[in-house]
Order: sequence, then structure tokens, then C-alpha cells
Amino acid sequence: MKVVCFGDSNTYGYDPRSWLGGRYPADSRWADLLAQKTGWNVVNLGENGRCIPLRPITLPADADLVIVMLGTNDLLQGCTPEKTEDRMKRFLQSLPLAPERILLIAPPPMVSGEWVTDPSLMESSRLLAGYYRELAGQLGVRFADAGNWHVMLAYDGVHFTGQGHRAFAENLAQEVCR
Repeated sequence: MKVVCFGDSNTYGYDPRSWLGGRYPADSRWADLLAQKTGWNVVNLGENGRCIPLRPITLPADADLVIVMLGTNDLLQGCTPEKTEDRMKRFLQSLPLAPERILLIAPPPMVSGEWVTDPSLMESSRLLAGYYRELAGQLGVRFADAGNWHVMLAYDGVHFTGQGHRAFAENLAQEVCR
């Protein structure tokens, strides 16, 4: 099975301890851990700082599943959960894939940290899962809420720790194999 992971720095595997934008080693990034656990061909299209694209993108046409986990950067840049959901709706509708080949993941909610000091931002990130759940139902795409996966976040309140990547990969593998 070919799985494409389209996301932001948490998909990329950004290590917040790095001042130069470094990544966790492959044996600590959730996309690579998913490939190791399942034997699937996992294509990691994570990018630091990525917001939900406002224009159509090109994905590998032979993907059996596209996993989309975005929205945190949109919230960090001032979007409301409602506006973020609207952006995600337009983005998902632009993908030339059957809905059952898309898995929308609500990112784990942000927590208090170096990047996250405003309680309303934490609340917005918590609320996003409900908006995404409803959107997935409307569009007929698969949905998972990573807020239920006990993903440990780093000191910044946004990025996964190494342990968080492992928890995410384990829960994602269970979700996809249902």
C-alpha cells in the first residue's frame, strides 16, 4: 500500500530542540515509524510551517491513502477554527481522490508552552477536532482525532516529542488498519 502523508512540521518530523530546523532521526518520526510497523510505502510530504493550501496541489496519483494533518499553523497565524475548517473543506474538495482514500486527522490540541501562551489558542486547537469531524462526515472522508492519542508535545506546546511521534504512529496504524 502506498500512503502519502501531507502535513506540517509534525509530519516532517521537526525536532524543536534544533535551532537549525533539524529533524528527529528516521527511527523517531511518525511517518517512518508507520512504514516500519506496516511495511507500507509511506511518502512523507511534511513541510515546516505549512498552512492549509489555498490552491490545488499535486499528489502522487498512485496513492492508496492520503493522510492530511494540517490546521495548527493556520490557528497560530490567527485563523479561527471555523475559518480553518473552511480552508480545509476547500482543500479536500480540490483533491482528485475518492473520499475513502483520504484520512483527515485533527492535530493534537496545543498546550501551554513557549509558542503557546494564549489560552484562547489552546481552546481553538481543541475545538478544531469537532469542526474536522463534522467536515469529514459531510465530505465522506475518513477521520481521526489525534487529540485522543496521548501524543506528548514538546516545551513549545506545538511539536511532538520523540515519544509523541511513537504514540502517534502506533495509534495511526491501528486507525488505518480498522
